[in-house]
Amino acid sequence: MRSVLTDLAGRLRAATVAAVLVACGTAVMLLPGRGAAGEPAVAIPPPVLDSPKATGAPRTAVLSGGCFWGVQGVFEHLTGVQRVVAGYSGGARDTAHYEIVGAGGTGHAESVEITYDPQQVSYGQILQVFFAVAHDPTQVNGQGPDVGSQYRSEIFYASAEQQRVALAYIAQLNKSGLYRAPIATRVDPFRGFYPAEGYHQDFLLHNPTNSYIVFNDLPKIRAFQKVLPGLYQGQPVTLGAANH
Repeated sequence: MRSVLTDLAGRLRAATVAAVLVACGTAVMLLPGRGAAGEPAVAIPPPVLDSPKATGAPRTAVLSGGCFWGVQGVFEHLTGVQRVVAGYSGGARDTAHYEIVGAGGTGHAESVEITYDPQQVSYGQILQVFFAVAHDPTQVNGQGPDVGSQYRSEIFYASAEQQRVALAYIAQLNKSGLYRAPIATRVDPFRGFYPAEGYHQDFLLHNPTNSYIVFNDLPKIRAFQKVLPGLYQGQPVTLGAANH
């Protein structure tokens, strides 16, 4: 009997690819080939084609790169960023709710809306942070433990200029050979952004000891500081207590 139990325990351990984690609020098991979302950053060059820095009104960029907790947390440390909102993009307004999006099939991706000063940071530099440290752009329909099209890598462009910069940068990075696989990031027109529920906003900053954050997202913040120190600011921009 003892040998049978020992064998069973061994099988269970072997079948468990990794610990069960809370991935953006949903319990999932890591699948073969999928590690933490906070994998080592890739040191990449800035885009050859970029929008010039300019004076004027603040601009926005909408990006999707897995669970929005970590992506929001990363961009809150980017110099020149004024505001980062976690939310949903790619689907309809009436399905932009966490429980519905998490079930899949809505067309939405967990995304962030980044408001930035174009005099301090360019759209291309935002994409440099996105591709280098915010997520793994080679993963298809998922990031680390989070699996599904709602966690896909996507750039939602709001202008022809944003589209040109994004497509040119992806081509540049694919040609560079710096990634182990082709970049899977989609580039699609922006159709709407819907802020997520209040408890998701600034989640990383409010929950630094959360196991998901510690395992998947805090490594991204450290990597940002190490890989792109010229773009990193130590004091994060927050939405403030009024949003919670």
